[in-house]
Amino acid sequence: MSVKYHNSGLWIEKINETSYRIGLSEKGQDDVGEVIFVELPEIKEEVETGSVLLNVEGEKAVTEITIPFRATITAVHEEVEDNPELLNKTDKESNWIVEVTDVDPSDWEALDDEVGPLEGENN
Repeated sequence: MSVKYHNSGLWIEKINETSYRIGLSEKGQDDVGEVIFVELPEIKEEVETGSVLLNVEGEKAVTEITIPFRATITAVHEEVEDNPELLNKTDKESNWIVEVTDVDPSDWEALDDEVGPLEGENN
């Protein structure tokens, strides 16, 4: 399926007609630096646009990464809590955070098709 990006540092992959997988994009990795600690949300938690999806402690910053749309969390990559360094990988099978459903199709379409500029790059 296709992958889109949000400027909060997330990649969002549409895995079927109703479900999406969300992970930390290259921009998010660059913003945070080497990930040291993460705090994940709960399964079945409903999240609103702009609410905190993930608390991340990295070498550059402690960051709250927000979700770009309203959704219901259906799965959490629990291995990331014990091995936060997985979020430093570029492989989407390793660095995903949650799977969600109940996303408005117009919210999906509004996401970027390319990852935003990395820190220090010219816009």
